[in-house]
Amino acid sequence: MTRIRPSVLACMILFFSLPVPFLQADDLLTADHEIAAAVDHYIDARMSVVNLTPSSPAPDSTLLRRTMLDLVGRIPTAAEARQYSASPSANKRLEMVKLLLGDQGFMRHTANELNTLLSDERNENLRPYLLESLSSNKGWDQMFREMINGDTSQSSKQGPTSFILQRVNDLDKLTNATSAIFFGINISCAKCHDHPLVAEWTQAHFFGMKSFFSRSFENGDFLGERAYGAIQFKNTSGETHDARMMFFNGTTIGEPEWTAPDSKQKDAEKKKLEQLKKDKKPVPVPAYSRREQLVQVALESDQHHYLSRSIVNRTWYRLMGMGLVMPLDQMHPENPASHPDLLDWLARDLVDHGYDLKRLVRGIVLSRAYGRTSEWESDEERPARSLFAVANVRTLTPRQYATSLRIASRSAGYWASEKAEDTQQRLVAEEKSAEGLASKFEEPGEDFQVSVGEALMFNNNADIQNQLLADDGSMLVGQLKALEDNTQLVHQAGWNVMGRRLDEEESQWMVKYLADRDDRRIPAIQQLVWALLTSGEFRFNY
Repeated sequence: MTRIRPSVLACMILFFSLPVPFLQADDLLTADHEIAAAVDHYIDARMSVVNLTPSSPAPDSTLLRRTMLDLVGRIPTAAEARQYSASPSANKRLEMVKLLLGDQGFMRHTANELNTLLSDERNENLRPYLLESLSSNKGWDQMFREMINGDTSQSSKQGPTSFILQRVNDLDKLTNATSAIFFGINISCAKCHDHPLVAEWTQAHFFGMKSFFSRSFENGDFLGERAYGAIQFKNTSGETHDARMMFFNGTTIGEPEWTAPDSKQKDAEKKKLEQLKKDKKPVPVPAYSRREQLVQVALESDQHHYLSRSIVNRTWYRLMGMGLVMPLDQMHPENPASHPDLLDWLARDLVDHGYDLKRLVRGIVLSRAYGRTSEWESDEERPARSLFAVANVRTLTPRQYATSLRIASRSAGYWASEKAEDTQQRLVAEEKSAEGLASKFEEPGEDFQVSVGEALMFNNNADIQNQLLADDGSMLVGQLKALEDNTQLVHQAGWNVMGRRLDEEESQWMVKYLADRDDRRIPAIQQLVWALLTSGEFRFNY
C-alpha cells in the first residue's frame, strides 16, 4: 500500500469565515470529559500491563482527515485543509469536533452508517427514518423500540418497521438479524442444536427469540401481527417442544391464553386482510403484541446491557477499526472483550445518558487513543490491533470513498462562495451525486483487499474518467491546466486530493513527470490526478 500520510477537515469554511469565538478546551470537554478520560484510563492501563508505549499523536492533518471521514463521511476541500493547517488555535481539534458534530453532514453520515448496519442488501428504506430520528435527538433505545414495534398504522416501506418488513418472510433470518445487530449475538448456530461452545445458547434460545416474531407478517405495504400462533421445534433427539418467548438470559415471557381460529374464521381473516391490502390500509393491532414483549424485556434495567454493549462495540469498531469484542456478533462469555471494564463503563454511560449516540461518538474521538498516529515508530513488532496502541488503518466505506472522490476531483473554485450555505448545498449535492458511484464499491470486511473489478473500473470505465478527470472549469483538471508553474500545480493537486502539502520528494517526482510530458500536458495532468485518486493513501482512513 502507498505510504500513509496526513490530510485534513471540513466544514471549516463556515468556521473560518464567521466571527465565532474560540472555545476553551474545558468548555468543550465539560459534557464528555468523563468518556475520553475513561477510554484513555482503560486503554493505557492495558498497555501498562504489557509494558507497551503507544505511538505518538497523529499529525494535525491526519487527525483532521480521520475525524472528518468518521463524523461527516468525506475528506476536506483544499480550502478547508489549508485553513485548518494555518489555524493558530491551540484548541482547534476540540473546536473542529464541536463544529462537525453540529453540522447536518454528521446526521447524514451517521444515518448512512446505521442504515448500512440495519438494512438488508443496501436497502434504503430506513435511511429517511434514521435521519429524522438523529435530527430530533432520539436515543438508540427509542429507535430500537420503534424499529421492532413502532407505529404500524403507517406504511412500513419507509418507516422504522421496514427493518422487520424486509425480513419478515424469512423468520429465521429476521431472528438472527435482530439478535446479531441489536444484541451482538449471532444465534443462528443454535437453530439445529445447542451451541457447541457457548453453554448459554441453546435451541430454546433460538426458537425463544424467533417466537417474538412468529405472529408478524407482511400485508401489502404494512406490517401486521396476529393475536394467535406459536411455533414448535425438534431437538437433536427428535423430541418436539413448544417454543416459549425467551430472551438471551433465559427469561421466559408469559402471555394471555389464546385460541387458534377454525377454518371458517381463518377464511374470514384472509378475506379481511386481502381487502385491507387492496385498500392500502393497516392491519389492526392486537391487544397483546409479542414484539412489544421483546422491546420491554430488552430495555429492562437488568437486561439492557445486551442492547447498550452491542451498539457501543459497533460504534467503537467504526471509529477505532477494531471492536472491543471481535467478531462483533460474538458477544458471549467464551469470547471476552479486550477491555471488559471499558466496554461495561461505556455501556453504562450510554444508558445513563439516554442512549445518546452523539455523546458516545464525541467522547471517543476526543480521546488520546483515537488521536494516535497509524505509523508504528518503534523497531519492535507492531502490537496487536486490540491494544489500540497505534491507530488502525481502515478501508473507506463505499459512500465515504465515492463522496471523497467527487470532492477531491472538483476545482478549489467550485467551493468558493461568500455564503456558507451555498457551499453546504453543493456538498449535499455532491453526496447525492456520489450515490451511484458508491453502489459500484463493495462494503469492506475484515480482510478487505481492493478487488480486480474495482481496479478494472478505474482503468477502463469511461464514466469514471468523465466524472473525475473532466477538462472543465469546475473540475480539478481544468483548474490545474491553467497553472503555468508545475510546482504550484502539483502542490494544488496535493491539497485537493490528499489534504496536505506534498513533501519535497513527492513534488519533485511529479514536476518531473509533467515536464517530461509537456507535449501532452492535459493527458499528463489527468494521469497525475488519477494516480493520486487511486492511491492507497486516498483509499484508506488512517
